[in-house]
Amino acid sequence: MLKLELDIDLIMLLCSIVLASIIVLFLFIDIQYFVRSIFVLVWGRIFELRKKPDELTTIYGLCTTSDLDIIFKHMNNARYVRELDFARFHFYDRTGIYKAIIGKKGNILQSACIIRYRRTIPLFTMYKITTKIVYWDEKSVYLEQQFISLKDNFIKAVVFSKQGVVGVNASEIINDLLKKEDSYRPEKTEELEHFISCLDASSMRLRKKDE
Repeated sequence: MLKLELDIDLIMLLCSIVLASIIVLFLFIDIQYFVRSIFVLVWGRIFELRKKPDELTTIYGLCTTSDLDIIFKHMNNARYVRELDFARFHFYDRTGIYKAIIGKKGNILQSACIIRYRRTIPLFTMYKITTKIVYWDEKSVYLEQQFISLKDNFIKAVVFSKQGVVGVNASEIINDLLKKEDSYRPEKTEELEHFISCLDASSMRLRKKDE
């Protein structure tokens, strides 16, 4: 019978290296962010059907201790923006918009967002984030996202965001996916009109400062 002799010192050294590597990664890289992003994409591709660009997509979340603000009672404001990333990644992957843009050598970037916090998300509260496209033009895509409590279906926060599309015509890509004419646009809501006007006013003011 063969006996396997283990070098305790070697095992301890390997364990120390692994532990040190994990600590370094957590100190210098937001590992949870990348793991969550990959999980959301993989889960969607395995368990969810593809969506049309004008359909609603949904992901789920839980407010944990790492999400809390300084008074340790509810999700801090910055965490909302972080969670929106995952919902946006999921939306673009499930609808095929990102793949179509990248396929034509373009890219899409977050350029602005506005959040209305209606009610806090307490510790251990389960919620969902819905994402839908509400408007687009040649250079931009506009999304509306909502944080909704699963317990009472209350909308905790409402978000509008502008995604800048570079290198390609966003309208042509989205209308092609929807099988609609290139001139097609959804109607702007009053809220969206105000959001776009605010961005335009900000751009004008900053341009004057740069002159």
